[in-house]
Amino acid sequence: MINRILIRTKVVQMLYSYLLTRSEFRIDSAPENGSKDRRYAYAVYSDLLILIQELSGCRIARNTKQPRVDVDPKLARNRVGKALADNDTVKQMILRDAISISKFNSLLQPLLDRITDSVAFRDYKKIKAPTLADDVRFWLTILSTVIAKDDAFKALMHEDVEFTTVGFNAGIREMADTLTSYQDSRLAYINAGKELKASLDKAYELYNSLFVLMIELTNEQYTRLENAKTKHLATPEELNPNMRFAENMFIERLRENESLQAYLSANPVSWESNPALIRSLLDSIISSQLYADYMAQPTTDYATDCEFWRSVVKNIILPSDDLAEALESMSIYWNDDLQIMGTFVLKTIKQFASSPEKQINLLPEYKDDEDENFGPDLFRLAVENRETYREYIDRFINASQWDPERLAFMDIVVMTAAIAEFINYPAIPVPVTMNEYVEIANCYSTNKSGQFVNGILFSVVNYLKTEGLIMK
Repeated sequence: MINRILIRTKVVQMLYSYLLTRSEFRIDSAPENGSKDRRYAYAVYSDLLILIQELSGCRIARNTKQPRVDVDPKLARNRVGKALADNDTVKQMILRDAISISKFNSLLQPLLDRITDSVAFRDYKKIKAPTLADDVRFWLTILSTVIAKDDAFKALMHEDVEFTTVGFNAGIREMADTLTSYQDSRLAYINAGKELKASLDKAYELYNSLFVLMIELTNEQYTRLENAKTKHLATPEELNPNMRFAENMFIERLRENESLQAYLSANPVSWESNPALIRSLLDSIISSQLYADYMAQPTTDYATDCEFWRSVVKNIILPSDDLAEALESMSIYWNDDLQIMGTFVLKTIKQFASSPEKQINLLPEYKDDEDENFGPDLFRLAVENRETYREYIDRFINASQWDPERLAFMDIVVMTAAIAEFINYPAIPVPVTMNEYVEIANCYSTNKSGQFVNGILFSVVNYLKTEGLIMK
């Protein structure tokens, strides 16, 4: 039910938020005009960047002179060393500055032995499925309690003519800051993935909530009619009211709907905290011509009752400013989701009308497993390949007209997601992907974004086809 139009929109929103606010895996640059202490601190920092990789089993040197070391499998599975080894900035630093691990050759195995003999490692080894926070916390502990205090390591560092105690301690702290920043970055990525799932789940909650809203509006009218009967000097019309609205056959069928009740059992939703909204919407319905015409009909049938509510939802409930205001206070997602979820509600009511004798299930959250995985996978692919995709984008930006660094960030995000889909989803036609992301750019970026995004993506697609990266 949550279709790919909505999923794409959610992915772009989460990708924008993640790329804009994430903590980078910060690798410090060499000081240009620093003091002796600062220069030596950076030398220690550079050495530690490669030393931790080697201690994790991620070898930066592949020649035969490099001694092999015995790395505990648990330590080799720690994600920090691999993250450092995969980092492009670290790779460039090693190549550019010709950083070598060879001076640590005699220290690697003894240092590894001290690490694996430590209480910190024994505690870490007990964790069956360590989280990223566990991995980072382990190396932060080892850095300060084992590596920084190892006599052989300190003696080797003393051999450098630039050695200063201040610089040594500063280099240790600099490495600790980088490890902590990696934890922040990965947590931001994990949280963004969770937020994406939560936003899609909330969209489905809105779909179900709109059906609950119809039931509660009906309940409110029934209560009003019952209360009117007990009034002092109640009128004949109040004592014998027209119950057509309160006993609408579609609403009665909805109350008994098994799929709605199953959802509500697992996800209780209610509009009871918004009595003013219920009263306002009901007043709008009762004062409408739709209501007057419906109540004035000599007789109605099930199809008529369904059509009445479909018209009420379409013409009164969905356009309601009061509803929009209430949704904004209930969920940060719902105002953006209302149009699409409202469309699915209207389609569902139409299905009810077409099968008066049959139990109609509400639409499932996802059509199939492929749709359920589409959002998380697209988000992951866009994040993991964002630098490569940005190169494709920059290749076709006319620098005389556009400064690549001053492009609307949302445009970059939209195109990054689009390129991820072009390359990784061969079954989705290029025009479908193109049209969807141009429309997202029109809705969420600048006035000229749709045209700009369309032009760049057209060029990128042609280039990717010539490179054999798109085969459709």
